[in-house]
Amino acid sequence: MDERAKANEPITESTADDKEKGYRRPTGVIGKAITVIALALGLFHIYTGGFRPLAGYEQRTIHLTFILVLVFLLRPYKRGKGLSWLDVCLSVIAALAGAYLYLESDEVVMRMGIPTTLDIIAGAILVLLVLEATRRVLGFAMPIIAGVFLLYGYFGHLAPQVVAHKGYDLERIVSQMALALEGIFGIPLGVSATFVILFIIFAAFLSECGAGQFFLDISMALFGRFRGGPAKVSVMSSSLFGTISGSAVANVMVDGWLTIPLMKRTGFKPHVAGAIEAVNSTGGQIMPPVMGAAAFIMAEILGVAYIKICIAAAIPAILYYVACYFMIDFEALKSGIKGLPSNELPNAKEVLFHGFFYLIPVVVLVYFLAWIMYTPMKSAIYAMAAAILVSFFKKSTRMNLIKVLKTLERGVLSSLEVAMACACAGIIIGIFNLTGFGLRLSTILIEASQGVLLVLLVLTMVSSLILGMGLPTTACYIILAVLVAPALVKMGVLPIAAHMFVFYFGIISAVTPPVAVAAYAGAGLAHAPPGKTGFTAWKLAIAGFVLPYMFVYGPELLMVGSWSNIVLASITSVAGVFLLAASVQGYFLKKALLWERIVLFAASLLLIKPGILTDLLGIAGALLVLGCQAMRGRFPIGLKRK
Repeated sequence: MDERAKANEPITESTADDKEKGYRRPTGVIGKAITVIALALGLFHIYTGGFRPLAGYEQRTIHLTFILVLVFLLRPYKRGKGLSWLDVCLSVIAALAGAYLYLESDEVVMRMGIPTTLDIIAGAILVLLVLEATRRVLGFAMPIIAGVFLLYGYFGHLAPQVVAHKGYDLERIVSQMALALEGIFGIPLGVSATFVILFIIFAAFLSECGAGQFFLDISMALFGRFRGGPAKVSVMSSSLFGTISGSAVANVMVDGWLTIPLMKRTGFKPHVAGAIEAVNSTGGQIMPPVMGAAAFIMAEILGVAYIKICIAAAIPAILYYVACYFMIDFEALKSGIKGLPSNELPNAKEVLFHGFFYLIPVVVLVYFLAWIMYTPMKSAIYAMAAAILVSFFKKSTRMNLIKVLKTLERGVLSSLEVAMACACAGIIIGIFNLTGFGLRLSTILIEASQGVLLVLLVLTMVSSLILGMGLPTTACYIILAVLVAPALVKMGVLPIAAHMFVFYFGIISAVTPPVAVAAYAGAGLAHAPPGKTGFTAWKLAIAGFVLPYMFVYGPELLMVGSWSNIVLASITSVAGVFLLAASVQGYFLKKALLWERIVLFAASLLLIKPGILTDLLGIAGALLVLGCQAMRGRFPIGLKRK
């Protein structure tokens, strides 16, 4: 693999993300302080997650305080700026406000409703710091949304009648936001402070022990030789990286540096190569077990076991990638694109023989989660230990104490975006709970749909795509779960199907113009026009727009129902996404006519939707097109226009 040898250092999710955003890393005393703070936070979470849990408010206060300090020391107020006295002052203020709320946590909770002046000051400072820190790590979009909701909480009596409320004073709003287990310290931050950060640290150890390179090598070995090989490598490697990645853009940057140049070299146009990588990387956010950290939050909101979310998400995620594979295959077929030469590919048997042990940490994680039924936190800690042990299997990946500490630090620093997204989303949720806006919005959506489920689904889809634009996975899901999912549940949709529905469309927004952030990242690596790459990615991700409707109407795809129905629905859905890819690409046995593409599209929807009648109709449509194309190939003159 010559391309890999050219790299001076391996590109990890952390390094790619930092280079893309222009984050600084101070040296000297401040640099050492950052290391100490990050390590202290990592060890704190390992201790409380595996050995001695803390009360919710205390755990979340410590978590957020350390995160805020790190954000202000690491993230410039403006891109490219160095560390300033303002940053240092803000980090000190964050530490003081957090220390006050932690040390006074028992009293703060006991006097809820009658806070002291110091309580209000500390709480107000915390709200402002969260907004500023979120802006630094995620941009303006989410803080602006949170700010609008804060204004709505205060000026609610001036809002339109349909969403108006009496309005609340600053004391009441600050109390809701920062002085109880609601608002900033609500469920999202609670999940970040327990499950999410430990899984992000685990991902760092998994990458450091060599598993990331193994995922890429085995993907190359298995799929590189087939037509459109590098694009199919992207399918597998992105799905594997998706199990440990928390960002579609980061996945593009980690995977695309190798796959995009290889795709271009084998004949894919630059915008197609960038789009393929973007679509595959976006799918990583719906791939269990991590799902961009949203799986843990979904489990908390729905009140179900985390492993049930992973099980429910498995079939749709696999179908998404099967559809991507078929889309790429048809693209390569109609464009005459072949695979890579065998002498440029690793040997699959050798890769497995020399690297099968990299799967041990994942197996350990699943074993403790699903079989022993340990908490996700304990399971992640055991998986970290397994990753450290696995690193000793090869001299090049062996982790001594220094490497372990550096990896722990990198894992903690990788959690800043998710933590701030959860904290800022808590502001939005806190205003929802305070004003009852969520119930009003659900009523508005249901009334607009006139009680027709399909219309409500379309409205929800559009809302999810708009609200999800530019937001990271975790923040995107939290907002959608609060804003639009309740309307679907009120209409009788299975709760897990409703939440998966909004989650999918929030994720797909990463490849939906005009704000297709993953596609634009792919365009940058491919040196292709962003707009053209975004549109191509949207077309390739068409399965992601169909599947959510199918598991709402057929929950068998979410592992709900009898095993016979689940197996049948899975098989016919695979056939359905195959026909969907043929329809979108306009190629079956050969180039498809317009009416054939329409029939193939209808047949794909019928097969993806579970049900005997729909399956038979879908098969009939596929056979009709198959027969016509076969006859057209045998008797071309009689079927062509003169």
